[in-house]
Amino acid sequence: MGKIIVWMKNNRWLLGALLVAAALKIVLVLWNVLPFNSDEAIVALMARHILQGNVPTFFYGQAYMGSLDALLVAIGFWVFGEQVWVIRLVQGLLYLGVLVTTAELGKSLLGSKRIGWLAVWLLAIPAVILTLYTTVSLGGYGEALLLGNLMLLQGMKLLNSFTSDRKIPFMDWLILGLLAGFGLWVFGLTLVYSIPVGLVVLWVLSKGKASFLTFLQSSSGLLIGGLVGAAPWIVYAVTHDFSAVLAELGGSAIADASHSHWFVQLWDHLWTFILFGATGLFGLRPSWEIRWLALPLLPFVLIFWMAVMAHIGGRLRREQNQRLGAGLLIAVGITLSLGFIFTPFGGDPSGRYFLPFYIILALFAAEMILRLQEQHGRWVWSLVGLLLIFNLWGTLQSAAQNPPGITTQFDQVAQVDQAYLDELIDFLQLHGETRGYSNYWISYPLAFQTAEEIIFVPALPYHEDFRYTARDNRYSPYNEMLTTAEHTAYITSNHPALDDWLRERFAALNIDYSEYQIGDYHIFYALSRPVHPVEFGLSGDILGLECLKYGTEKSD
Repeated sequence: MGKIIVWMKNNRWLLGALLVAAALKIVLVLWNVLPFNSDEAIVALMARHILQGNVPTFFYGQAYMGSLDALLVAIGFWVFGEQVWVIRLVQGLLYLGVLVTTAELGKSLLGSKRIGWLAVWLLAIPAVILTLYTTVSLGGYGEALLLGNLMLLQGMKLLNSFTSDRKIPFMDWLILGLLAGFGLWVFGLTLVYSIPVGLVVLWVLSKGKASFLTFLQSSSGLLIGGLVGAAPWIVYAVTHDFSAVLAELGGSAIADASHSHWFVQLWDHLWTFILFGATGLFGLRPSWEIRWLALPLLPFVLIFWMAVMAHIGGRLRREQNQRLGAGLLIAVGITLSLGFIFTPFGGDPSGRYFLPFYIILALFAAEMILRLQEQHGRWVWSLVGLLLIFNLWGTLQSAAQNPPGITTQFDQVAQVDQAYLDELIDFLQLHGETRGYSNYWISYPLAFQTAEEIIFVPALPYHEDFRYTARDNRYSPYNEMLTTAEHTAYITSNHPALDDWLRERFAALNIDYSEYQIGDYHIFYALSRPVHPVEFGLSGDILGLECLKYGTEKSD
């Protein structure tokens, strides 16, 4: 007990930051400003299915994101029950793990416990984009950040052993391999850590005077650890379509949305990186819309982050300490930048793939502030206050505009106001409409919140231009339930043109029906007989193409 008290006293600044970070998340969850969207609902449904004995390898419909997040949520459901707040509790605990390991990164990579503590304070009240993606679940972002920090710590441990000529145990190599392989299965985003860490470690090893036995030990440890850690990914890839799994890892899902020439895509990714990525990352705007936050403080915060970027630019000069640790952090940032610009993931403007940047920026910002404090005195601490006030202001400003609240949806059409979901459920149960068809952003929250008593397959488009992809239909057993349904209803959201299209199709099939509006939800119910999309002569992606044609004709 005495040791615990001493540790708490010696780490009171860290504990204070952890308490502030936890308090912010609790306030936002209780305020109910974080919509329960479909991606999070899929994690919840997966967790529910795991408790029923069905353990998937990957996130439903995405073979580049493992089911670890759903497994952790399943544990939470087992303890506390199947509630949305349990998902946010799991994410909050993961984020606290990220903060603790970030504190260790400051000490291990940049040589100062104070840098780590200050970085954690900057992360305790971060830009709204980091608060968002570490509070709600999209399948593995919290785990990716935590595993990335652990890889950096393990890599630095190996590098320190090289420079001090200490013998490196086989287990240290094995652990790094395990983390890299496990990270590959959990979320391909962890490659931005494992690739540079692996390359830097091997480069330093090759520059030394290591014997053949040392090379054999290190390579075998990394290989064995990697294979064991990535076993779920490897088994799935071998037993399914290996090329398809590789394509998923490379961003094929996002590539489907764009057929532009590669040079045009490259240019678009670069501008997305600069305009959407940087402004969201620095907290200048919400990640889901173009709207400036905390405008009176914005110019000063922008100047601060430009100064941090200049600090990073000069960080690798030979006379500076902890050059190797700083190089590891910068290598991760460069890998992430190149990966975003040169892969299909650069077509995603949400900003979620930039999250590792914020950890790196917080560490270098803390280092810069402490150096300025040594040179110019305590007034420099006002920079910390400026940044925390700005981030809190931006977060509260975003939360106050609800709907959409602090949302993962950057397309306004997909920002369905879930405040009316309970009313929708009551209406459907009252009229016996427990089966039907809808869009992606309605179907899965509806399924989870009714314990899968109400099933609506996402077979309808939600984009205003009527684009649709069969990837929205993530869970095939729901399709089987619809084939024997005695009644089918249709639910749309914020899409008058689609409503007109459905009315015309029902009329062509001589189907009688009723309509009702609840918030953003438009319901076609009491159909005179069950109607499935295939009866419109359409299915899968074809539905979206035909609707697109129809939408063009209507606009003309």
